[in-house]
Amino acid sequence: MAKTTPSTQAIEIVEPIGNRVLIRKDADKKVTKVGIHLPDKIEIPTLTGRIVAVSAQVDNDEDYPIKQYDRVLFNPKNGIPVDFEGDNRLFVVPIKDVVAVFRKE
Repeated sequence: MAKTTPSTQAIEIVEPIGNRVLIRKDADKKVTKVGIHLPDKIEIPTLTGRIVAVSAQVDNDEDYPIKQYDRVLFNPKNGIPVDFEGDNRLFVVPIKDVVAVFRKE
């Protein structure tokens, strides 16, 4: 077994299991559409994000046309925040809570 030193430490990844995906939530908006800047304590909640990882179960299911890097609209109610980054924008979300995928024609 090899020793791990700070320079050779394994990279930690998050892999969703079951009917779940890992989503990086888009940053909350601090400016409204008409250009009004909101104070730091008030933000417009964002329900969109990018798929970071897809579980094997979802990847093999033809009913879910979702793949890595897709931009999606999701319901964060059942999302589990992942304490992996300082800004906590990663969420493990059940696939049933992904309600739309943004596509370009």
